[in-house]
Amino acid sequence: MDWGSTWDFLWHFLIIFAWIAYLLVLFQILTDLFWRDHQTSGVVKAIWVVFLFLVPWLTAVLYLVFRGQGMSVRAHEAAVAAKKQTDDYIKQAAGRSPAEEIAHAKELLDAGTINQGEYESLKAKALA
Repeated sequence: MDWGSTWDFLWHFLIIFAWIAYLLVLFQILTDLFWRDHQTSGVVKAIWVVFLFLVPWLTAVLYLVFRGQGMSVRAHEAAVAAKKQTDDYIKQAAGRSPAEEIAHAKELLDAGTINQGEYESLKAKALA
């Protein structure tokens, strides 16, 4: 491939950069349209996609201007939901804390389900 002079190289570099930047914006817009935005109708989504491919840069800029604020809100909500799911899974997988284990053992002792020796054993196990 003949790149030509330095200016030709810089021009090619700029074109490649612009193409990659557009692809990143395009994927963000498509992700927002199809995975995060559940209120927009399918027809409106289809119109956005058609214009994204017919008039790419103008449509991307218009989408970011008119729907950019909602896009950031939906991205934040998705991140918060993902963090909550992760935290819930970690809590479920990790089990109860030592204090919760001791409190549960105390409840069993008070209910008469276990005796004092078993309570001390459970307490020691929780603290280990």
